[in-house]
Amino acid sequence: MNYSKVDLIRGPGCLLLLLPLLLMAIGPSEAASFWQLPKPEQVHQDLASCRQAAHGEEAATLRCLVQSLGLWSDESGYQARRIAKIFAGRNQMEELMLVVDYCNRREERRTQPDEWALRAYRCATSGRFGHWVRDFMKPKREAV
Repeated sequence: MNYSKVDLIRGPGCLLLLLPLLLMAIGPSEAASFWQLPKPEQVHQDLASCRQAAHGEEAATLRCLVQSLGLWSDESGYQARRIAKIFAGRNQMEELMLVVDYCNRREERRTQPDEWALRAYRCATSGRFGHWVRDFMKPKREAV
């Protein structure tokens, strides 16, 4: 059978043919799930769960938390673009992504992902970004 390119796109299997292209277009991390910005309440709930699961161990707790929020993968470390989206209101997304990517590379320890996550976090939050994180994590005061 001879099919033209148009026939392949119109045919019943067109979605199967287009799926790899769509996955490449949106990227592998976004393809796995549609990520949403975490809310501070969600962060606090996940943190409590991770502390319990990691028996309070700092590095394991942090890695558990950032994985549950979709901000970490053991293959590439912190997801700089997603982290930048959380702090988009600061109008410094590119700079933040550079810092996160730099710290990922500098602290990379593929055989010790808990330690990698903790060291890269400390690196990235040692400056202005650290203040942003602390502000984000502060419990919101209810209006009186």
